[in-house]
Amino acid sequence: MEIDAKKTATIFKAFCDENRIRILMLLSTGEKCACKLLETLQITQPTLSHHMKILCDSGIVVGRKDGKWMHYSISEEGTAYAKACFSAVTNCHQTDEESQCCIK
Repeated sequence: MEIDAKKTATIFKAFCDENRIRILMLLSTGEKCACKLLETLQITQPTLSHHMKILCDSGIVVGRKDGKWMHYSISEEGTAYAKACFSAVTNCHQTDEESQCCIK
């Protein structure tokens, strides 16, 4: 699988905030309405919208509109891609050519 650096940075950004981690922990038990997230997290609606945009842009979370409310859930496809990105950038496999010093 080819890993896109820009998309990987977007995914890592999604994990770089305490509120977004809390949101992911809440969503790990299933789909949640934005009203339930607001109530549980005790944050403002604009703040939640900001965090949900970042999570949805990363592909880790998906949203669906139901009336005036959004319902959010974790994307299995998005998390699989995030895991692949993390593995790709943390997998240490050095070739003999790369391990040699440039100074002889």
